[in-house]
Amino acid sequence: MKRIFLTLASVSTLLLCISLLLGLQIGDARTVDPAVQQTVTRHMLTALAALVFAALVHALVLTYFMGTGRWMEETCGAYHLPQDWREECNRLKYRSLPGMVTCIVLLVLTGAFGAASDPASPVQFQGWFGLSGATVHFLIASATLIANMYVNVLEFQALNRNSELVDEVLAEVRRMRTERGLPV
Repeated sequence: MKRIFLTLASVSTLLLCISLLLGLQIGDARTVDPAVQQTVTRHMLTALAALVFAALVHALVLTYFMGTGRWMEETCGAYHLPQDWREECNRLKYRSLPGMVTCIVLLVLTGAFGAASDPASPVQFQGWFGLSGATVHFLIASATLIANMYVNVLEFQALNRNSELVDEVLAEVRRMRTERGLPV
């Protein structure tokens, strides 16, 4: 899972960066110039793909923790193993959860503020505190990118430790089965 996660998190971060760079190239989105409107369209489609993909990566990590947690629970119960492994697996999952939720909320906020600050939007978000709607969207998008990168690092560390826990349980089960003369 670690290698898969690194690939998916890298693609997710790359998509978020590309989306941010495309957004910076827009300039004045109110311009009727077809080239500007094409840049806006590319930014919006890339941003939507990045949002969905980044949320998918976080969802996969949560699903992995749910699956290994259940496996750990059943294996520890079936082989009468200490519950320490299962408890640590649960701690890793619940420690990762707030970061995942924060990232997903930031991803949705970024998309919402981007859509609201689009001049073609009926919302016509003008901004706050003297900042334009586009600037507010940019600041939230930057915070989203940084938060996703930070949470991806934390998720990787948790996945790495969880992988070690699974290996420890498997080694103990293998040892017990070998002692009893059962197939391994």
